Amino acid sequence: GTLKKAHESKNIDTVYTDDTSVVADMGIDVKFVEASRENFKITTQEDWILAEKMIAMETRTGQGFDVHAFDDESRAEYVTLCGVQIPHDRKLKGHSDADVGLHTLTDAVLGAIGEGDIGTHFPPSNMDFKDMDSAIFMEHAMKILRDKGGELINADVTLICEAPKVGKYRDQIVARLAEILSVSASRINVKATTTEQLGFTGRKEGIAAQAVVSVKMPCEE
Repeated sequence: GTLKKAHESKNIDTVYTDDTSVVADMGIDVKFVEASRENFKITTQEDWILAEKMIAMETRTGQGFDVHAFDDESRAEYVTLCGVQIPHDRKLKGHSDADVGLHTLTDAVLGAIGEGDIGTHFPPSNMDFKDMDSAIFMEHAMKILRDKGGELINADVTLICEAPKVGKYRDQIVARLAEILSVSASRINVKATTTEQLGFTGRKEGIAAQAVVSVKMPCEE
């Protein structure tokens, strides 16, 4: 009611910049609430130009591919895929925890934002990363994405192996990826397939994985 009354009684010879100036002209105190710098009011042409730059976004795509061989010299109780421990009697060889799923997804995100690959940020020659949880790599890539003003639209991961059988763990994997990526599970898809007993995966010598992601990023000049 106050706002309606203010507009009905405003002075037609006065230039108002927004609703608050109309109300204040009636002698009513206006309360100010602190907000973020990005949530500014568009009043001038310069404001509009700045807003256009802020909301101008583009969609980018990145892909990743990774392979890890099984370690035949040691036995294990599980293999880690996309952050989930899946029962298996052979572990994967790798400098970190050899999570082939998270490695390929990390590379896909880094590729979409033009930030090299996982080896650029976590070189295998650095022993600090020995046996490291690959979720740290994934979270690092997502932080770079968000620091650039971007966000993940969706991620599609394919795990390629004869064993272990991944299908029944799909929901668990999606939930874990959603947690690591800090996005809705609806933005993640996970598939498992084989190579029909062909090639190194068909011989159960290792696991391959590929991923495709789409991200939204501010447009660059």
